[in-house]
Amino acid sequence: MGRMDGKTALITGAARGLGAAIATRFAEAGAEVIINDLSAADASSRGEALGGYGVSADVSDPASVAAMFETIRARSGKLDVLVNNAGISGIEGDNEARERIARIAEAHERAARGEAVDAEETLLSAITDVTDADWARMMGIHVNGTFHCSRAAMTLMRPRESDGSIINMSSVMGTFSRGSGTAYSTAKAAILGFTRALAHELAADSIRVNAIAPGWIHTDMTDPLEPMHPMLMAQTPQGRLGEPDDIAWAAVYLACEEAKFVTGQTLSPNGGWYMSQ
Repeated sequence: MGRMDGKTALITGAARGLGAAIATRFAEAGAEVIINDLSAADASSRGEALGGYGVSADVSDPASVAAMFETIRARSGKLDVLVNNAGISGIEGDNEARERIARIAEAHERAARGEAVDAEETLLSAITDVTDADWARMMGIHVNGTFHCSRAAMTLMRPRESDGSIINMSSVMGTFSRGSGTAYSTAKAAILGFTRALAHELAADSIRVNAIAPGWIHTDMTDPLEPMHPMLMAQTPQGRLGEPDDIAWAAVYLACEEAKFVTGQTLSPNGGWYMSQ
């Protein structure tokens, strides 16, 4: 028997990256996996490959989320696990980002040698560079998306007879942050507060709510940060960046019976990076 036999799990933003790794491990553990992605084709392809199905939705749009859950109601009739994974870095489509990141990495190398470095040289973007649209998009996908999906999930999770689990994807940048990722760090910190509040609210319904705050992980999202990888690995006691499976196994634990007494918590697989800062 698998650890998740009989469970139905929705993972948002799961056509690639951390979401895809989580979905793969859930399926191997016996769960029926539902893959959400903006791309209907990508969601369906990944879902079918894992023996489940895909459903397209923009998690920042409450109407789109409501339609997604109606599809899940019609096809599965229930939901045991929700992983609010959909997210962005904020530099998607920014052709100059890699060049700025290379300059930041070089500035950190000079600082490590004891050379004087202007603080602005270590910033990916200053708060004055963050537009209203940038801020709204970051909050809309991360914070609003987590809220929309969690709220909609109640129509399927509350009536169940078995325990439920909601897993919200935060980041180590939501627990410890520096300048240059203000919007991203704020969104990820907000998710931690939402997790604790919702855990209190849903405890009486036997629905556990926890968060995962990944450290630096090899994914498509962190590929543009490649010039900084040597620095990040040097800051990490384990001497490496994490792999998607390092997060996927944490999600399996939080979704399963082994974590039945765990709620309102943040699990942060980061190789020791946090304690080294």
